[in-house]
Amino acid sequence: MKTSIVVPSRRQAQRDDLSSLGEPILQTRQLSLWYGKQQALDGVTLDIPKNKITAIIGPSGCGKSTLIRCFNRMNDLIPGVRIAGEIFYHHKNIQDPDVDPVEVRRRIGMVFQKPNPFPKSIYENVAFGLRINGFQGNLDRRVEGALRQAALWEEVTDYLHKKSGLDLSGGQQQRLCIARTVAIEPEVILMDEPCSSLDPIATAKIEDLMLELKRDYTVVIVTHNMQQAARVSDFTAFLYLGRLIEYGPTKKIFENPDKKETEDYITGKFG
Repeated sequence: MKTSIVVPSRRQAQRDDLSSLGEPILQTRQLSLWYGKQQALDGVTLDIPKNKITAIIGPSGCGKSTLIRCFNRMNDLIPGVRIAGEIFYHHKNIQDPDVDPVEVRRRIGMVFQKPNPFPKSIYENVAFGLRINGFQGNLDRRVEGALRQAALWEEVTDYLHKKSGLDLSGGQQQRLCIARTVAIEPEVILMDEPCSSLDPIATAKIEDLMLELKRDYTVVIVTHNMQQAARVSDFTAFLYLGRLIEYGPTKKIFENPDKKETEDYITGKFG
């Protein structure tokens, strides 16, 4: 029988040279991953702090998306994947046999690169996850709350049951997908290049939304946009060829990196 993940109380002791990191909610320890014979991650050790925005940057194919998909066990769904090392959520190894991956994905939600609303009404898009999780509360109130959190309520309130999610603009669709994610009240929201297909105005709205969301959620964002990482994130991790090259406060990573590879990537010398 699968058991629930027990969330322990907050630890009082604090930490090492990343003293501003705070209490980690997600951790990896020597995490490696292979797709068949191809290695995508190589010994990644990383702490993700609670109620902060952490950006994962690096060139295409460096393992960014693979890494965040480890956090909610999405890679389990890919044939031929092999994982070594440990992944912790609230200090519980999420790969332990008593952990239900469905519960992991409820607590650690995902927003994908391309908006993927369902061919249903705006209301039913947000309510979908609540229904399949057996939500017994006030559905109308929860849908409205999620749309408000996603800064979409005022734009769609007159069309909740009339318009399909597919009828919205690209930026609105992405915020609808964020509303669908927050409706089931996860603790962590993973965002895999959520603005890559959006125009600058829609991108700015999503960035403003991320800054609002971190009051209630932990946000991890994969991005190729260096300016975006600098604008919205508190911490930045730079991956290259599946390895974690450098991790720290975003200001330091962008203004005074320790590693030459980090500086070269940020300044556009490769990537």
